[in-house]
Amino acid sequence: MTGMILNPGAVSLGHWRAIYRGAAPRLDPACAPRIAESAEAVQRILAHGAPVYGINTGFGKLASVRIGDADLATLQRNIVLSHAAGTGEPSPVPVVRLMMALKLASLAQGASGVRPETVALLEAMLAQGLTPVVPSQGSVGASGDLAPLSHMAAAMIGVGEIEVAGERLPAADALNRTGLAPLELAAKEGLALLNGTQFSAANALAALFETETVFNAALVTGALSTEAAKGSDTPFDARIHELRRHRGQIEVAAALRGLMAGSAIRASHRDDDPRVQDPYCLRCQPQVMGAALDLLRQAAATLEIEANGVSDNPLIFAESDEALSGGNFHAEPVAFAADMIALAICEIGSIAERRIAMLVDPALSGLPAFLTPQPGLNSGFMIPQVTAAALVSENKQRAYPASVDSIPTSANQEDHVSMAAHGARRLLAMAENASAVIGIELLAAAQGCDFHAGLSSSAALEAVRALLRAEVPMLDHDRHFHPDMEAANALVRRGAVAEAAGLALPGIA
Repeated sequence: MTGMILNPGAVSLGHWRAIYRGAAPRLDPACAPRIAESAEAVQRILAHGAPVYGINTGFGKLASVRIGDADLATLQRNIVLSHAAGTGEPSPVPVVRLMMALKLASLAQGASGVRPETVALLEAMLAQGLTPVVPSQGSVGASGDLAPLSHMAAAMIGVGEIEVAGERLPAADALNRTGLAPLELAAKEGLALLNGTQFSAANALAALFETETVFNAALVTGALSTEAAKGSDTPFDARIHELRRHRGQIEVAAALRGLMAGSAIRASHRDDDPRVQDPYCLRCQPQVMGAALDLLRQAAATLEIEANGVSDNPLIFAESDEALSGGNFHAEPVAFAADMIALAICEIGSIAERRIAMLVDPALSGLPAFLTPQPGLNSGFMIPQVTAAALVSENKQRAYPASVDSIPTSANQEDHVSMAAHGARRLLAMAENASAVIGIELLAAAQGCDFHAGLSSSAALEAVRALLRAEVPMLDHDRHFHPDMEAANALVRRGAVAEAAGLALPGIA
């Protein structure tokens, strides 16, 4: 794994993306004094003898129960073990690593009361590729992502499982194998580790990064579909979009113009084309994709703030030896951001599916039915379009806002919850669906352009076609379609489609 320096409170989206892709963060050494001062403040607070939530009291509805000094370490261990109550499939390793890094950055800001050795263990686990096995279900995004983060904390004390080098081991064995010792929790530390929004935020950020890749591929395949249908680039004229003033719309239109610049296909029907207007799926790409881009950028801004914040409770203010209880663990900002990402993903796939449907319909595209040279004997792209429709409908069903839901927990102490974890967990699957749709469009659009023999598209789009055709030949007769779809989807997901175009396409930052 590559390394990078993490400066808590000022980490860019690019750095979070790098961690998601495998970078191992190391804390800026300048964090050390803040961490130590925060832990020392907890000891001074305890010395005052007053009841302080989460330090010498019970939790949640049991906050009124005072805990004696002799039981403070047991209290912290108990909260980790009792709250490690998640269920469902394990979360993906890259998401868990991102969650750990988010927690590391939060703890290192010196407002959580944890000791330097606790932070050091979390940092070492990231550096050595030790990833706790974290069930994906069990958080409502209220008092933080309690269950998922508890599974992380449990691994740190040698309980549960850790994945290392693709192998799942008992947590204590995995730690020992790499020369690390299970942690003995001190006052406040268990609560600090399991309280926060890092699980929800990690899932939302992971989906944001995957969606950005799909978005840029969809700009390319949208331009290629326009070429296949011999659509007009007039709707992408800069003057149209400058009058409306939306940044995303303006940038998408510019990208589409750049992708189609110099196309002989476009030049072939610039004059005397009897069609007055193209269908919305071609003509309104800047408006739809630009709005999606603006929404993704808004979500990105929220998540960048959240990723750099401190969201556990109570918060320790070392300068005044105060432990203040609040509600930073409530993940409403993440829930709203996740809902925005879901809407954007849904629309990216939806308009792409309409372009696929247009291309396979000879009445709309002017191309052979279902994009096959011998329709009837061959079905061509008939069922890939159905698959795209199925994936889009699945995303529509998943796109209902999670943030409008709430269910009381903890004997009504936590009476309004964000459902951020629900909203964020669905997103990676939605992005995978959208990627598959864009992969199908890549195949269909390239096939459509193949029927314009003797005419080339722009240099950018011809490079994309060459990339595809190096792996998937033109569909002259029906063949096993699934491998073609898998190959195209792989190109989309690894960013190769946008990269092959060779143009600077708009990003979320």
